[in-house]
Amino acid sequence: MRSKWTAAAAMVAAGALLTACSGGQGGGSASTSAEKVTLTYANWSEDQAPAMKQIAAEFEKANPNITVKVQTLPWPEYWSTLQVGAAGGTAPDAFWMLADHFREYAKGGQLLDLSGTVKSAGIDMGVYPKAVSDSYTYEGKIFALPKDFDTNGVWYNKALFDAAKVAYPDDTWDWQDVQDAARKLTDKAKGVWGIAAPIDAQGGFYNTMLQAGAQIVNPEGTASDFASAPGVAGLKFWTDLQAAGSSPTLKQLSDTEAVSMFESQKVAMYLSGAYWAFRFHNNADLKGKIDVAPLPQGVKRATVTSGIGNAGYAGSKHPEELKKFLAFLGGARAAEIQAATGTVLPAYTGTQKPWLDAMPEFHLQVFIDAIDYSVPLPVAGNASEWQGLAAQYLAPAWEGRKPVQEAAKEYQDAVDKVLAKQ
Repeated sequence: MRSKWTAAAAMVAAGALLTACSGGQGGGSASTSAEKVTLTYANWSEDQAPAMKQIAAEFEKANPNITVKVQTLPWPEYWSTLQVGAAGGTAPDAFWMLADHFREYAKGGQLLDLSGTVKSAGIDMGVYPKAVSDSYTYEGKIFALPKDFDTNGVWYNKALFDAAKVAYPDDTWDWQDVQDAARKLTDKAKGVWGIAAPIDAQGGFYNTMLQAGAQIVNPEGTASDFASAPGVAGLKFWTDLQAAGSSPTLKQLSDTEAVSMFESQKVAMYLSGAYWAFRFHNNADLKGKIDVAPLPQGVKRATVTSGIGNAGYAGSKHPEELKKFLAFLGGARAAEIQAATGTVLPAYTGTQKPWLDAMPEFHLQVFIDAIDYSVPLPVAGNASEWQGLAAQYLAPAWEGRKPVQEAAKEYQDAVDKVLAKQ
């Protein structure tokens, strides 16, 4: 379960992470080409860290005066550390950013403006999925370059399907097919559930809301759509799975994350993103047992899409070297390294095939095909704030303690209050 650190604990983590950091308050002066410079590059994924180090090493070969130290922290510590560091002048030079956190940092003046770098380095923003690149633009300025992108599919355990004599999911499946299969796959005596139904926005209810015809947030970013008829239908898809006993309970999913339950083969289906492929590929216990299919369709096909952006700290002491490194991170070579190692689906157009080839046991083309019906992750207002309220307001519906319509209306009202503050 992802929990937040206290400010004091985050301060300790910040010191640990940033010991070698070159960041400091103020813009600082550009270093000369002969000066030895150290940049830090922070991320939150142990799975991806080796590829990030390989990318850094390749950059260093071409820039012998610059050393890049790759630093990895687990998810909750990462954001606590970044928040404290950005406010206190000790943030890493380069770091991963997410669309739903981006605006709070951009509005706070904590991100390095890369607009000039894009122009001077001749970076073609058209090589990235527009939905991702647009997510890192604020007031006409570019503050991060897309690293990767993701869509969603149905990860499924073929061994569990075979044991239950249930046909594998395919592109003809609709919501009812998923619900029927989940029921047949559930075997409480063996501790196996047909599907994981957590309160998960990006991998879960955003997709079904969109498939039902909801908007999530209107184009103006002023109002949400959770309590509309299609919005409720998209939420009810998940609460029905919980009510049927086809999923572990919220308490069980709190104690053990859905992805871990899928990896331990306690869950037959897990609807989520392309970013799990590398982890599943490296899990010897899953070898030959799992695959992925397109998301089921509701009234229409839909999936949200987003991606990590590589951003820089506005207070870095070495802004020119940092811009050079960020341009490299946004280029074809860095994308090729990510793809060839199977680490993640790169955002740079034309570099995705090696990612497909790196894990041929999975039908990963599903995620690329999904681009055609993808919708950008909603990031209006302070997205991290209103998205963070989902569990509080929706849990009663997931647990059957409150009608879905009522919980959806309460969540919508809470979201709209946050949106009104922008």
